[in-house]
Amino acid sequence: MKRRDLLLSSCALMGVSRASPAQEPATVVYPRHLPAQDSQVNYFVELMQLALQQGPRRYELRPTRSEMVQSRALLELASPRPGLDVFWTMNDAQREGALLPIRIPLERGLIGWRLLLVRRADAGAYAQLSLAELAQRQAGQMGDWPDTRILRANGLPVQTSSHYQGLFEMLAQGRIDYFPRSVLEIDAELQAYGDGRLAVASGLMLHYPAALYLYVRPSRPQLAEDLALGLEALVASGTLERLARRQFGALLARHQVAQRRVLHLQNPLLGEHTPLQRKALWWQPP
Repeated sequence: MKRRDLLLSSCALMGVSRASPAQEPATVVYPRHLPAQDSQVNYFVELMQLALQQGPRRYELRPTRSEMVQSRALLELASPRPGLDVFWTMNDAQREGALLPIRIPLERGLIGWRLLLVRRADAGAYAQLSLAELAQRQAGQMGDWPDTRILRANGLPVQTSSHYQGLFEMLAQGRIDYFPRSVLEIDAELQAYGDGRLAVASGLMLHYPAALYLYVRPSRPQLAEDLALGLEALVASGTLERLARRQFGALLARHQVAQRRVLHLQNPLLGEHTPLQRKALWWQPP
């Protein structure tokens, strides 16, 4: 028997495949975002990479070729057609029923801590407002965002738009009075769309329990399981808290979040399995 044939026979007996000496990484596609709409993309991608490195399977993360708004990403994720595999977005019961949620707040619940974007001339007019007084003013939101339903459920009027960038112009022109934005988003949005006409209202914040979860397409349960196990490992080691502190600590200090008055709102969209009892997963204000 020739040497080459002998080697092939030995490999076959040992169960070794010469065609695939190592497992090929499975591709995981996530949506490419508008930079101002999601200024923390690199943070969420890093979390996914670290989580997937905790398990035995190999994955390769790739963004979509074109930018994708939230409404389209959710449709793509729920579609039976192969395409988008994972997406981070705010938790609500409807999304949790249609997709595979991983119930770990990636940003420690900071998405629910909302600063008010207002016209620069009105920046000082909100500090002492009560919830009833705020209800005399008009908020702006995207029509398909969970925040719209949350604000309305708490008695706050909301004017909606189907165009994200248009909301900033609506605010500047006085068609709405304020635009609640999370502390994670507001700086990038001010830089991109403020045009010197907008500012953060001083002294006041809104809060409702909410989190950014990873959602996985239903046809990829193994990916969902590996992400969940990996994120739990990052929580247990303290890595998730350290990364969140590194990513968001300066934002919280810059906006003096700990010194602001807070109007607490109810969130009727929370799924029954939201881990509110796991205090280690959530940012705790001083």
